[in-house]
Amino acid sequence: MAGSRTIVYNGKMAGMVSRLKAMGQDFKREIVVYRKVLKDNRTPKIAKLLLGLAIGYLLLPFDIIPDFIPVIGHVDDLIIVPALVLIALKMIPKEVIEDCRRTVDNQLKKY
Repeated sequence: MAGSRTIVYNGKMAGMVSRLKAMGQDFKREIVVYRKVLKDNRTPKIAKLLLGLAIGYLLLPFDIIPDFIPVIGHVDDLIIVPALVLIALKMIPKEVIEDCRRTVDNQLKKY
């Protein structure tokens, strides 16, 4: 009986680990896509500015709400950065994002 529980538990853990790996790979891919989008001449300047602000906000050593304030200090990172990225992505023509994703996918297939 105990052995079957271990197998189920390990199966669930393996599934979770593989999902986390896939999410990490998708995240890395999207970062490369956004870098290409930023370099593309068809991307509106305001969208470039918003994406740059999102990246800068993540990298800057200070926050609007300091992280040492429990819960709220980290929540601002989880709200501000995705909001800036979503607003910027809505301003970028879909063709630009699709072209950049296609380029990145083709580059990843080579490796």
